[in-house]
This record gives sequence, C-alpha cells and structure tokens, in this order.
Amino acid sequence: MNTLGLIGGTTWVSTVDYYRLINQMVNQRLGGLNSARMLLYSVNFEEFRPPDTVEGWENVTQRIIAIARTLEQGGAQGLVLCANTLHKIADRVQANIGIPIIHIAEATAAEIGKAHLAKVALLGTKFTMQEPFYHDKLRAQGIETLIPEQDDRLYIHDAILDEMALEIFKPETKQRFLNIIAQLQQRGAQAIVLGCTEIPILIKPADTPVSLFDTTHIHAQAAVDFALS
Repeated sequence: MNTLGLIGGTTWVSTVDYYRLINQMVNQRLGGLNSARMLLYSVNFEEFRPPDTVEGWENVTQRIIAIARTLEQGGAQGLVLCANTLHKIADRVQANIGIPIIHIAEATAAEIGKAHLAKVALLGTKFTMQEPFYHDKLRAQGIETLIPEQDDRLYIHDAILDEMALEIFKPETKQRFLNIIAQLQQRGAQAIVLGCTEIPILIKPADTPVSLFDTTHIHAQAAVDFALS
C-alpha cells in the first residue's frame, strides 16, 4: 500500500471527512482491520485563508511547498491537497516535489466524463469558480463549465469562509444555495460540481433533482485508488 500525504486544515471541517472516507474505502476494499497509511499535516487555516493579492498567494505557495516536502521526506508517496482552492497552486507545488499530486479537478473531470455530460455548473470559492485552474481540467475532457452570477458568487464565497469553515450550516444558506443551483440548471447545467469540500456537508443529493458531483468523495476515491495501485 502506498502512503498518502495529506495537507489538511483548509478547513478542518472537511479534513475530518477526508480522513474518514479514505479509511472507510480502504477497509471496504481490503476488509479485516485494514486502513490507510497516511501522514496528515493539518495547518492553521487562519494563516492560509485565501488571499486577494499576488504576494499573498506567493506566500501561501511557498509554505505549502515546504509542507509538501516535509511529507515527502516523511515517507509520503502521493500528495492530497484537502481543498479545491489550494489546487490553484498545485502545478507550482508539483514542480517542487518528487511525488505525484492527486489532483481534485482531474479526478472530478474524469467522473463527469464517465457520465457523458457536456455542461456542468461549478460552485466553490471565488478563486475556484472564476480562475482557469479548474475550468481547464474540465475543458480538457470536453466539459463546458457554467458559474453563478457575480452576486451569487460573492455570496457562496463568503458563506464558505464565514460559516462553513466554522462548522456553521444554516438553513437559510442551504436554501440560497438551492436557489442558485436551480438557476444554473435553468441555464443548461446538466449537473452541479460541489467544488468546495465543505459544500457537500450543506447540500445532499436528496435536496435537489439535479445530479451532484461531491468533490470530497471523488478526491478521496482517487486517493484510495492511488494508495492501492
């Protein structure tokens, strides 16, 4: 079994799900008392809150590279960044380590491709929704990406950082998200990518008739595939 290196704490709320899902999936495949071999480096999210400046992102990038190297030196054979937004810097991190990053957007694009869908909507932080690092991975699989209107994008971004990151999941927030999802479906989205690892805690498949792609679950599955390859 390959040893996974996880960079978590971004946020701890979803990192708990990563740890649980990866271990459950390994045990389902191997049985007995089997669980995953993992090294978890959980950061203080306040120090890694997604910045709005180039300088801020450079600081985050250098610190994540240092953590990734620590995990590699500790014996990790594959790296899992336990957040969608962190994949904005995944290419920079990958260029500075000798182990592969298990990329959340690549894994998600592969799952959407298996479903033969051509157009999906993407929810997440403003960085995930607006910048090309996620869209490019989907486009490479022939998948068109829709995003919410600007006011809704700001609402989603703030709800992630000001509520969900603090383990706050309000009914009114859930309803606003469902309204946004309905609007995206009307615009032609065949499915919704829950492109923030906290959103699947808020929105469940039973809440909406449109198909959902839970990126936390998809990413955990890809990590397990790597671990057991």
